[in-house]
Amino acid sequence: EKSEVSEVMTKADMKPKSMHRAKIWSDDVENLYRFQQAGYRDEVEYKQVKQVDEVECWPETGFVKKLQRRDNTFYYYNRQRECEDKDVHKVKVYVY
Repeated sequence: EKSEVSEVMTKADMKPKSMHRAKIWSDDVENLYRFQQAGYRDEVEYKQVKQVDEVECWPETGFVKKLQRRDNTFYYYNRQRECEDKDVHKVKVYVY
């Protein structure tokens, strides 16, 4: 039987198996765009690095509201879409 600590450790150590680039915009792509702007792979890495359980999101849209960068400055995002069509292909989608 695994202890809770080791389960948390395995979860905290999650690495993506593969990566592809987004082709069309979606809510998920929007949030990935926000994490990547702030210097993280995705929500998984953000939670690992910042040791937080929850990410602050806009209740209306579910988009990420603010993120803390590695240098501890904050990024604040609008409740509307920020990732434009021309930027969608830059977003990396990681598969675990």
